[in-house]
Amino acid sequence: MDHKDRATQATETAQPDSDAVLAQLHFELPQERIAQTGAEPRDSSRLMEVRADGELRHHIFHDLPQLLRPGDVLVFNQSRVIPARVMAYKPALNGLGGGQIEVMLLREEETNLWSAYLKPARRAGNELWLGQPGGQQHRAEVVGVQEDGARLLRFDHDIKPHLDEIGRLPLPPYIQAGKDDTVWRERYQTVYARENGSVAAPTAGLHFTTGLMAQLREMGVEQHAITLHVGAGTFKPIQGSVSEHVMHAEQYHISPETAAAINRAHAEGRRVVAVGTTTVRALESSVNERGEVSSGEGDTRIFITPGRPVRVPDLLITNLHLPGSTLMLLVAAFAGVDRIQAAYREALDSGYRFYSLGDAMLLENTSRRQD
Repeated sequence: MDHKDRATQATETAQPDSDAVLAQLHFELPQERIAQTGAEPRDSSRLMEVRADGELRHHIFHDLPQLLRPGDVLVFNQSRVIPARVMAYKPALNGLGGGQIEVMLLREEETNLWSAYLKPARRAGNELWLGQPGGQQHRAEVVGVQEDGARLLRFDHDIKPHLDEIGRLPLPPYIQAGKDDTVWRERYQTVYARENGSVAAPTAGLHFTTGLMAQLREMGVEQHAITLHVGAGTFKPIQGSVSEHVMHAEQYHISPETAAAINRAHAEGRRVVAVGTTTVRALESSVNERGEVSSGEGDTRIFITPGRPVRVPDLLITNLHLPGSTLMLLVAAFAGVDRIQAAYREALDSGYRFYSLGDAMLLENTSRRQD
């Protein structure tokens, strides 16, 4: 059985009470609590420790070495955000301008064939030219429509090497980024980003600095990477019933070295620390019939909701998420609904900053036990 088959089998049916749980986790967030800039230095953001016994402790992110142990295995997502937001133009008709279209490239489905969201949408057979007028432009044809409304664009050459020139980073809609994304080219990437392919940053990793990573290595915390290319669906709220929500597919890869390190840690009673929900989704999608992490690659649509044990990580570093999102259900599944409710109340009362550029939490996994 390959990873794609396992990932399909791992797609979870929402628990019967998931709609009620999502309603329990709703909260009103003042606009000013949505972080517009990241902390500087990166590891000066706040960090709330949410313990399995329900105790909440406040730290600064650079305190993380005091919260981890020698022998812990830190697993992070090394995917790199690509400049996937590109302006395109319809070809001129009878000498008139053809109009402007915003293209959000999602992923390369096969060689030179990309899925993309278009605004406004275009029908199959329509021709587009990506790039700025007067500059280099790149032809694409709309050749199909996917179930979620994304269009399939066929290019006649590899578009990837040109994205730095013609594209912009696809920042979340709640960040007021302005027209110039120069500063974001560095700030909206983790310090360990290596593999191009995401259209959103794995934001829990934005708190790490190279110095903090070195400090953790020196104290004996192992560090291993996975790759999961974050899709645009990460911004998509749950609309309607949880059981009817369709998770977006994301590509992931786990190396033999990372899989072996995680399995060895489990066998020796050491802790696995996942950096971000994307890392959790990749690891949980890779668990084989023996309960071990398997190496390989594939797509995952896994939907982690309360009532489903999270089998691999013992700890999770994560940001503060949007109400009504799949990520809220994931962290509630991981740490428990009551603990997440209490933690978010405390975060609101204590001035924590929310979302991609905000503060962080360190959660203990309670999903494997009965309270």
